[in-house]
Amino acid sequence: MSGTRFASTADYVADDDLVAVVDAAVALGRPLLVKGEPGTGKTQLAHAVAEALGKPLLTWHVKSTTKAMDGLYQYDVVQRLNDARFGDGDVRDISRYIKLGVLGRAFSADSQHVVLIDEVDKADLEFPNDLLRELDEMAFHIPETDETVRARHRPITLITSNAEKELPDAFLRRCVFHYIAFPTPERMTQIVRAHLPDLDDRLLERALDRFFGLRKVRGLRKPPSTSELLDWLAVLVHAGIDADRLDEAHPFLGVLLKQERDLVAVRKGAAGTVW
Repeated sequence: MSGTRFASTADYVADDDLVAVVDAAVALGRPLLVKGEPGTGKTQLAHAVAEALGKPLLTWHVKSTTKAMDGLYQYDVVQRLNDARFGDGDVRDISRYIKLGVLGRAFSADSQHVVLIDEVDKADLEFPNDLLRELDEMAFHIPETDETVRARHRPITLITSNAEKELPDAFLRRCVFHYIAFPTPERMTQIVRAHLPDLDDRLLERALDRFFGLRKVRGLRKPPSTSELLDWLAVLVHAGIDADRLDEAHPFLGVLLKQERDLVAVRKGAAGTVW
């Protein structure tokens, strides 16, 4: 059943601050900008919001080459030229060659959607500013057909950032902001239990000790994240490794660490810290 307020789901454990800020962004009708280190659940938050509120989700994964126009519409001029050359269809009808992007589809939908603009800081610096007018006015114009697309329902927009670039002040002013801090051991226990409810208590306790100890090793280029912890625990269970064996070895370290330099540093006991 559709809800009217955000809450944790079976697969996503949200703290009170996050619940409150999602509800605030929905009430204000403003985009929610979520920052945090990789693996803290920024992208999964949009899926949880859509599930909790009973709304369809549209996802726009931003790349270095992404332009704001891509999220509104694209004019497939190449297809039109091919059709004109080979006589396939009426090329005078330009609307046939207009393909709505994620925002365009959300604006024209008959019901309210959740829109995820994922990793906005991957694009160039002008990308966030180029979205300002459309996010404010909830409308955009298509010159090729002289048509204006207006939002029938203001989408619930979530924007994630890994803080790789500073975002423009004008863009930030139009957003509700939240920083997802890395989970505490207590919160991480809740997260793991949501995904692996049958995990042995002793194995979980020992694995979390190892995991948070690993994150304290100085100089890691990429400390392990929540998603890597969940993968590691699943591998341990699959391999039949219990808490006692975990005390004696460092199994499947490559599931937690993805940089060769980090693996070498941990195995040598970087900065005097032995994992």
